[in-house]
Amino acid sequence: MSAPASSPDLPLTDHAAAVLHLSRDPLLAQIIAQVGSLPVLTPTSDPFGTLVRSVNGQQLSVKAAASIHGRLVAALGQSVLGQPALGQPVSGSEAGPPTTVTAEALLSVDGETLRSFGLSWAKVRTVQALAAAALDGRVDFAHLSTLPDEAVIAALIPLPGIGRWTVEMFLMFALARPDVFSMGDLALRQGLTRLHPHTPPAEVLEGWAPYRTLAARYVWAENHRVKGGGEPVVG
Repeated sequence: MSAPASSPDLPLTDHAAAVLHLSRDPLLAQIIAQVGSLPVLTPTSDPFGTLVRSVNGQQLSVKAAASIHGRLVAALGQSVLGQPALGQPVSGSEAGPPTTVTAEALLSVDGETLRSFGLSWAKVRTVQALAAAALDGRVDFAHLSTLPDEAVIAALIPLPGIGRWTVEMFLMFALARPDVFSMGDLALRQGLTRLHPHTPPAEVLEGWAPYRTLAARYVWAENHRVKGGGEPVVG
């Protein structure tokens, strides 16, 4: 869920104000204290390539997703300037510049070729649709960062294989939007219910605005902590 706005919310440069605001919720304050600091998200310099990688990695392990995307960029990738476009830091003296896959490259090969890299047919259809939309102007990826959250969602969800959850993850982790909480995410819904079982979700989320992205990240971090054997924070 994203707060309606006429212009995009700017990415956070630090978490000080957000942590102070979210800590007004005593249960979330406990989670923040137990989890500790989270890194500040920064917008990607390559929104198209980032979304392609996100689609390729859905419903796969991190290792499998990285392997498939590695084969894709090895065959079709191009070097990009600026920050690592796909959220992966470049390290080591032998590391080259980060690479991405462009819309032109994706449409330069047929579906069977993309399939040979490990993409399912459904994902082939999606990445080809993304590439076509980028090239024919239906989606202006270079200017998505200038649009409010709901406008980004409206631009992307007509494409096959792109649902609201996918775009909300894109808003959070690619565009670094500060006020997104995806009710389509099972772990977030369960975490919200565990923390505030007797309060309507909309009311809780209203209290967490305008920093719901960081709240969501803490709920995810709490889930991970509990899976590792920690005691859950419960309402």
